Amino acid sequence: MRILAVDPGEKFIGVAISDPTGTIAGPLTILRHRSRQEDAAALARLAAEHGAARIVVGQATDAQGHPTTLQARRAANLAAALRETTSLPVVLWDETGSTQAALEAWRLMGTARRRKRRPDAVAATVILQRYLDAGAPLNTP
Repeated sequence: MRILAVDPGEKFIGVAISDPTGTIAGPLTILRHRSRQEDAAALARLAAEHGAARIVVGQATDAQGHPTTLQARRAANLAAALRETTSLPVVLWDETGSTQAALEAWRLMGTARRRKRRPDAVAATVILQRYLDAGAPLNTP
C-alpha cells in the first residue's frame, strides 16, 4: 500500500510517496502553496495518480500531541480540507525536526550548497519514513 506524505509550508508543500509495500519513503514533488482548497485538490490528485491509500500530513506538536504553532494549526486545517476532498484516510503525524533532518542529509551528501534547493520534499520523506518506521497502522484511519 502506497502512502503519500505532505510537509505543508507557508509557501511550498513538500510531497513524498512510499514504495508499494509501504516500507520505504522517497521524495515526490514540491507544490507551490495556493489556497487550502486548491492545495487539497492537488494533493488528492497526486494521491490518486500514484495509487496512495492514505495521506499523512506533517504537523509540529508538543509532548501531549497538541499543535505548537500557527503552522501546526495550518497543517490541521489542510488535513481537514483533504478529508473533505478525498475519501482516503488522512492522518496528522508529528513533523518536528523534519526540515532540519532534510538539511543535514543534504549536508552529508555534499549537496547543501546547491542554489535554490528546497528541503520540502525531502522533509516530507523524513516525515513519511518516520511514520513507516513507527509501525503506524496502515489499515485504519
